[in-house]
Amino acid sequence: MKLRKWQSECIQKGINQYSQGNNHFLVLATPAAGKTLMASELALRLFNQDLIDLAICFSPSSIVSYDFSQSLQSRINERFDGLMGSKGDSLTYQILKYLDDDFWDLFTKFRVFVIFDEIHHCSGSNSENANAWGLPIIEKIQGKARFTIALTGTPWRSDSLPIALSQYCNHTKQIKCDYIYGLKEAVRDNVCRIPQIIAVDNDNITVNDGHESSHFNSFSTLLSQSTISYSNIVENEMVIEQLLIKAIPQLNRIRKVNCNAGGLVVASSIPHAWQIHSILLQKFDEDAIVVTSDEDKPNNIIKQFRYNSDRWIISVGMISEGTNIPRLQVCCNLTNIKTEMHFRQILGRNLRVTDSPNQEAIMFIPAEPKLVEYAYRVNQDIPGDASIVKLETMNEELEADINLIEAVEAKGNDQLNTEQTPDDKPILGIGNPGSSVEDFIENDDANNYLTTSYEKTIGIFGRFKHEALDIEGFEQFKTLNSTTQNFKNSISETF
Repeated sequence: MKLRKWQSECIQKGINQYSQGNNHFLVLATPAAGKTLMASELALRLFNQDLIDLAICFSPSSIVSYDFSQSLQSRINERFDGLMGSKGDSLTYQILKYLDDDFWDLFTKFRVFVIFDEIHHCSGSNSENANAWGLPIIEKIQGKARFTIALTGTPWRSDSLPIALSQYCNHTKQIKCDYIYGLKEAVRDNVCRIPQIIAVDNDNITVNDGHESSHFNSFSTLLSQSTISYSNIVENEMVIEQLLIKAIPQLNRIRKVNCNAGGLVVASSIPHAWQIHSILLQKFDEDAIVVTSDEDKPNNIIKQFRYNSDRWIISVGMISEGTNIPRLQVCCNLTNIKTEMHFRQILGRNLRVTDSPNQEAIMFIPAEPKLVEYAYRVNQDIPGDASIVKLETMNEELEADINLIEAVEAKGNDQLNTEQTPDDKPILGIGNPGSSVEDFIENDDANNYLTTSYEKTIGIFGRFKHEALDIEGFEQFKTLNSTTQNFKNSISETF
């Protein structure tokens, strides 16, 4: 298999680093760049050089875990199902706390290569400040694995805690990455699509509070000068309709060239996802696949959507990070999570280049100030305000597996939504994870449903306007990609 230039360079640098006595390797590569294949190829090289006996991968969701197992199996031509005779397994971080001593004994009996996908979910520089996923990595894997590689497209945490196994510069507290492959480089190499982000705003918003009314001319002023939360905006029916009004024609246009192009809507909660589905169906006569933890075998739903030609899929968190659906080209970001890490991970779902003639990638967002700021700096590898790391001890009362989606705005009704993953199999027929993975957070039922009435109600009466944000750093690629696109279109029309 022919590797991309960055993948070959990264693999060689990793092998060089291991040969020099460094057993850990941290890779920053933009979402959709091809980290899974690169790590699988690195595992193959280590096996071929007789440097490892087993390879184990940990990732934040079962769908990503499945993709890694398939990639490893394809490249190494060995089973990676965790059963007797296999060369390893691909597990989720959730299962770490359930693995027994038989599993951990593998690290003393064999030379184990460990792949950590999206390592930023695992925090801690020591056992005192580690979270539930970082603690077993520090106590059970660090110093015991033969080699490790950590992969991330967003190497920072919203809570400013250090990422497990990572090193930081003493003076800047900025993470040290052993290999960096940013979005600009990926666009230059035609690995990722040029992102287009469109912010939708309204110029006449009224908030009714009893007998008093307040008026605002943008979402920015509404959020800064009232107690209305961002959740109220993304759950507002008119806001949902307007994003869909602008997104549907874009998907229609792209599908005239790419007949199987798909669209993704990221919702805030399961009821919110079904609200969006209802609006799509009733207002636009558009059906959509809904995938949440409530669905039967949600991973199978995602896999089916990956390869079919259905138009829309609506998800809460299952397709926000790491999930590979290359035919996605249009996205509506309606989640109430406003962290930059989550923003970039959602954007990354649209960026994977395919061999289709049209390679546009469009994301629609409400014109919330933080999201607009994130859009303007997507070309940066590590944002400036993500460089500060606090080495604090974590309160044990707060320790829970809540970092699948790291942070939620504390303001208003914003809440955290996680997706369950099925049980993992024991590796090599030895480990026994114990009881099945249950809900990691007990949510109050009242918080799991959209608020149907508020003390303050929002009336949106003004004209919706949209602005295509001019993202810096990609101007030199637009002309080149436009020329390439025209050539592909001419070839397509000829044949």
